[in-house]
Amino acid sequence: MTNPFANLPRDSRDTLFLLAVIAWVLLPHAAHLPWWCSAMAAGMLLWRGWLAFTLRPLPGRWWLLAALVLTVGATWLTHRTLLGRDAGVTLIVVLLALKTLELRARRDAFVVFFLGFFTMLTNFFYSQSLPTAAAMLLGLMGLLTALVNSHMPAGRPSLWQSARMATRMTLLGAPIMVLLFLLFPRLSPLWGTPGDALSGRSGLSQRMQVGNIASLALDDSVALRLRFEDGTPPPLQGTLYFRGPVLSTFDGREWAPLQASFPPSMQPRADLQVRGVPLRYEVTLEPHNRPWLLMLEATAVAPELPGDLVARMSEELQWRASAPVNDLLRYRAQSHTEFRHGPQRMLASLQDYTSLPRGFNPRTLQWAMELSRETGNDPVALINRVLNHLRTGGYTYTLEPGEYGQHTADEFWFDRKLGFCEHMASAFVVVMRAAGIPARIVTGYQGGERNVVDNFWVVRQSDAHAWTEVWLAGQGWLRVDPTAAVSPGRIGSLQRLVAPRGAVATAVGNVISPTFVQNVRAVWEAVNNAWNQRVLNYTQSRQLNLLRTLGFEAPSWEDLGLLLLGALVTASLGGALWTRWERRRQDPWLRLLERVRWQLERAGQPLGAAVTPREMAARLAQMHDPKDNRVQAIQAWLQRYEQLRYAPRRGRGSSSDLAALRRELKELSWPT
Repeated sequence: MTNPFANLPRDSRDTLFLLAVIAWVLLPHAAHLPWWCSAMAAGMLLWRGWLAFTLRPLPGRWWLLAALVLTVGATWLTHRTLLGRDAGVTLIVVLLALKTLELRARRDAFVVFFLGFFTMLTNFFYSQSLPTAAAMLLGLMGLLTALVNSHMPAGRPSLWQSARMATRMTLLGAPIMVLLFLLFPRLSPLWGTPGDALSGRSGLSQRMQVGNIASLALDDSVALRLRFEDGTPPPLQGTLYFRGPVLSTFDGREWAPLQASFPPSMQPRADLQVRGVPLRYEVTLEPHNRPWLLMLEATAVAPELPGDLVARMSEELQWRASAPVNDLLRYRAQSHTEFRHGPQRMLASLQDYTSLPRGFNPRTLQWAMELSRETGNDPVALINRVLNHLRTGGYTYTLEPGEYGQHTADEFWFDRKLGFCEHMASAFVVVMRAAGIPARIVTGYQGGERNVVDNFWVVRQSDAHAWTEVWLAGQGWLRVDPTAAVSPGRIGSLQRLVAPRGAVATAVGNVISPTFVQNVRAVWEAVNNAWNQRVLNYTQSRQLNLLRTLGFEAPSWEDLGLLLLGALVTASLGGALWTRWERRRQDPWLRLLERVRWQLERAGQPLGAAVTPREMAARLAQMHDPKDNRVQAIQAWLQRYEQLRYAPRRGRGSSSDLAALRRELKELSWPT
């Protein structure tokens, strides 16, 4: 079978290769840019490829101008602005594709190259993951190969030859890249990505509608990683509660943060009291575009945050940072699994935690009053009665309880008896409040799994959980997890619910060992974690720690700059010395003859690398007037060079003879 690309002219072949590289660079943008932008860029690249393959002329400038106006107008209609991250990247993607349609001269190619480099960097505005970095490294090698190939105008060099040279250039520049990564000062806001880069992140919400946490259970992405310090006792899986937003106001369908009816001075305080040995650990929190700091219950001491971030704890024990977490955040904390908090005696403001909307869940309210009478208004007995009812009443923990109507608690307790953690927590709090017991919902994450490869605990979005807190006189707020009554394995042994698998997934699961899949997943997540820890989370504080290990007592960013400058100067001097050493390795006589060959080629005399001085003199006489004094002087110099180099009187050309030839060469005049 004949190769249809083998007989293409070199310009067409190089253009098709460049278009393929540009398509690879633009491909990740298809996931987050407008559909018309991706379609327009793909259409332009395909059109340009067809023109190159069929050797047809490029479109006129009016076509390009019309496409440009259409792009600007569509960008404005989509984003309502031409500035900002999304609008700017949309314009860049289309303009890069549009520029390929006027790829006529070498100058146009250089514009495409460097616009491609810039577009490649914009992918990191949306994702800084390891797969994105690997894909862009491949795109970088492709663009460098095309750039090297464009500097080989003669002949038809193979792309493999250009790729090898591009690889060599990359390897030579890698030490400088590593040096800049380690020492270039990370000064905000010059360092980092735009703050809106993570607006689409999934995770916990400030509000909880009955049924929305079940959707998170299908998301297997990582929410946070933590590593317990050496010497810290391993926690029990049932105690791994990571506290998030606390929800106390209910409108019948949705839970929201407390809308207090009392002034702040009358609201209950945290009054956190911890006991026992603390768990010391380090958290790597994935970006979620909110200020929440997820930590184990309960944390009495503020975590150690990097940079200028400040952590504050609310009266509901939720920790918040002074800015949204828009980048990978690593911090140290210590928590206690044994604690108590909240007021010890009844306060008027606790009435906010007993309020319920009118007209909702009448059967649950009636049942709660009956339970209260049967238990003699004993809150502990009532709590145990409801939990026992959950254990023995035929309730099922499921991801697919169906869509609930207006009376969510009634449907759960008396009709469906199906639910996920938020159904159970919401229904439980409604019963407690109907019985006059202050109660609220806490959302966050529960559990996690230990990666045996890197010894990090991984908490996923699928570990999202909702539990409750009830207030008891003399004890304060107590955690009560209704899900543990229905499904003890969810809390104690971290048995997660999974969505039903399709036919293809079932077939693959029957062929591939689950243990093998789990091991591969553990290795991949360990690699990703190493990327996050060592690359994405290489902050200014870690830079300063590096300086401390190098002997700086009180390092600052000025020290980083001076150290970087010194390292670059040292590297430059090393490169200069290496170049000088390389020159000395070459025979100085041959280097001098090479200068003559270069001068003759400038004068229009093409010569090969193996041409002798005598052949140079003969060809010079053929190309120019032999009676020309300049030609005769050059011929005499070449004859003298040959005699001193190959037949000197003293047996070997001396350094004084070489110096004399150098002086004479400077005085020669070259014909044109």
